[in-house]
Amino acid sequence: MDNRDYVFVDSCVLLDIFNADELWGEWSSTTLHELSGKYQLVINIVVFTEIAFNFESSIKLKNTLDLLDIEILDIPLDAAFNVSRTFKKYRKNKGDKKSPMPDFYIGEHAIALGIPLVTRDTARFKTYQSKLRLISPEKTNH
Repeated sequence: MDNRDYVFVDSCVLLDIFNADELWGEWSSTTLHELSGKYQLVINIVVFTEIAFNFESSIKLKNTLDLLDIEILDIPLDAAFNVSRTFKKYRKNKGDKKSPMPDFYIGEHAIALGIPLVTRDTARFKTYQSKLRLISPEKTNH
């Protein structure tokens, strides 16, 4: 499948759905449903880890992702390498974290694949990964 046929799903969107978030659950559910009709939804192991606490086992989580037709992709080495560059920008801007944040891995993975990221948490992505195409509540034209 061509990468243009993929959309990367951020953890927050899945957590909105799994936790029936009162504010964002409907947007996240509707958006994923619409996108799944046109694109293959994908995540990586970082997203898998961030959403895992909602499940009793990795098998149950994997089965749920299979039902949602969400594919888990390996993080390419170039994307992992570029996380260090993004983190360097973050630290230069006086960021106080001591290691790269999950958003950096998610964003760099989507950038490496040349695909959009569906998220509602846009601030860090816009600041540190401005090349990333976002599908978000304030920008829902996909």
